[in-house]
Amino acid sequence: MEALVEYLARGFLIMLAISMPCVLVAAAIGLVVGILQAVTQVQEQTIAAAPKILGVFLVIVIGGMGFINLLKGFFIDGMAIAFNFVSKSDNFVLASDYYKYTTPFEGEMVDKFKNQPTMNEIMKNPGKVPFIDHQQKMKYIQTPRTPMPKPDFVETNTILGR
Repeated sequence: MEALVEYLARGFLIMLAISMPCVLVAAAIGLVVGILQAVTQVQEQTIAAAPKILGVFLVIVIGGMGFINLLKGFFIDGMAIAFNFVSKSDNFVLASDYYKYTTPFEGEMVDKFKNQPTMNEIMKNPGKVPFIDHQQKMKYIQTPRTPMPKPDFVETNTILGR
């Protein structure tokens, strides 16, 4: 169990390692553009967008292979844990004959569709469309209404004399 928690923590660190350069570059470019806008008194919101997009794109292009290598190593370690560690640990593995003595879905689907024809009956009668009997269809029943509906806010104030 500790190996799985450690693997999850490593995944969060890799996520931070991949996203942090992009976020820092976007923040730095935003700061520089903000200072330039304050100096020149040009207060346009869209001016900062293009340099940020270009800067983040350059970070992804420059560090892309490093990011891919980080993710590839993380994936390989995950597969090694899944196939070497977890499969050999008695805490995580069921016995090979586990389902021999159990019936996991016993009684769940019994009589759920008792009036539906089987596949053989459908193949023998190709013109008959298999629907539920008309007597068993859900009937529309109007919702019961209370004989005395509760008064709303205005009516309550009128009744109480407020």
